[in-house]
Amino acid sequence: MYPSFLLQGTQPSSNPVLGFLPILLIFGIFYFLLFLPMQRQKKQQRKMLANLEPGKTVLTSGGIIGTVTMINQDDTLIIRVKPDNLKIQIARSAVSGLVSDEKK
Repeated sequence: MYPSFLLQGTQPSSNPVLGFLPILLIFGIFYFLLFLPMQRQKKQQRKMLANLEPGKTVLTSGGIIGTVTMINQDDTLIIRVKPDNLKIQIARSAVSGLVSDEKK
């Protein structure tokens, strides 16, 4: 009788692209679920920071709510904080969002 390894036929080789297909699919899902929304959020944040002007009420990343009174040339803002009308100088990048009229 023949040894068993001689009787086993060789299996046809599969396409190597099909082996990478699940990995490519996972990267595509990650891109659309994670990276694309983050890019949109960063774009909206940059647009909001670029459109800041005196009179708008902002929320800082430290949780301070104040009204922008002046924008300096070195990308700093002077905000007025109630109730004592205290003026604080902050970096423009410290602004995390605008406070709508409903929250005032």
